[in-house]
Formats: sequence, C-alpha cells, structure tokens
Amino acid sequence: MLKNRTTNPKGLMLIELMIATVITVIVILGVAIILTDSQRGWNAMYNRIYSDVVTDGHIARRTFDRVIRKASRDNIALDDAGLWVEVYYYTDANSIVVDRYARFYEADGQLNIEYGKLDPRETLNVQTVCENVSDCVFMAQGTSVQMILRLDNGSEAATVVSSAVAHN
Repeated sequence: MLKNRTTNPKGLMLIELMIATVITVIVILGVAIILTDSQRGWNAMYNRIYSDVVTDGHIARRTFDRVIRKASRDNIALDDAGLWVEVYYYTDANSIVVDRYARFYEADGQLNIEYGKLDPRETLNVQTVCENVSDCVFMAQGTSVQMILRLDNGSEAATVVSSAVAHN
C-alpha cells in the first residue's frame, strides 16, 4: 500500500525563504539609498540658501538701496574706474543745505561705507557692510547709481547687482 504523500507541505522551503530575504534586502537598500540621496540634496540646498555669501549679498543690496535713496539727486561723485561712489544727503528733513556724505568702497575683501560731514570734511563713521567681496564696481547715470558686487567665500560665489535712484 502507498503511503499518503502530501503535495502541499506546511511551512516554507529553504529556497522560498532565501528568495524572500533577497527581495527584502533589495527593497531596504533601495529605500536607504533614496533617503541618503534626499538628505544630501537637502543639506546642499540649505547650505546654498543660508550661506554667508547669500546673507552678505542681501545686506549689501538693502544697505546700498537705503543710502542711495536718501541721497540728494544733484550730487553723486564717482571714481573714474568705478572703485567708489560718494553720495551727499541732508542731516535731517528740515535742513536746506546738503551737509553729509556717504561713500561706498571695497577694501581688503570688505564692502565699507564711510559716513561724514562735508564742511569741514570730517569722517564720522566707517561701517563694514559685508565681507567675502572679490570685486565691486560702481556706475552712475543721472540720478541712478548701480553696484555690481561679486562675493566669494571659497565654496559659494554670487554676483549681486543693485540699482537705486537718489530721491532728495
């Protein structure tokens, strides 16, 4: 007499277990690669957005715009090579004589602004607007002044172009 043989054994065979393990490992490795690549991309974008070059460029643009807009329309002095620009403004709203100046210039990798009195000529204050400056050029046309500022910290570089019109 023949013994009853079962054609559907209960449980997993060794080959089925190995195939399931290999598929699971492949899926886990794929997810790990995707997560690692996403994290690397996010870090690169975060560093690009919040780098000191971006921050310096934003501060330089806002400061340049604020000072030039406050300046007198009649008097803008510009270096022939475009290395500095000097604008003149009133001490306060009630003043009838232009008696102050602000001068933008680049020195030792920094964009500086020098504030002073005109008569007699006296420097009151020098402020560093931003660092990481590799090049800075100023241009003027009528009452409009333009600054082309190149920033580079060694790993990131940016060019900031800012224009403003003197209003007073």
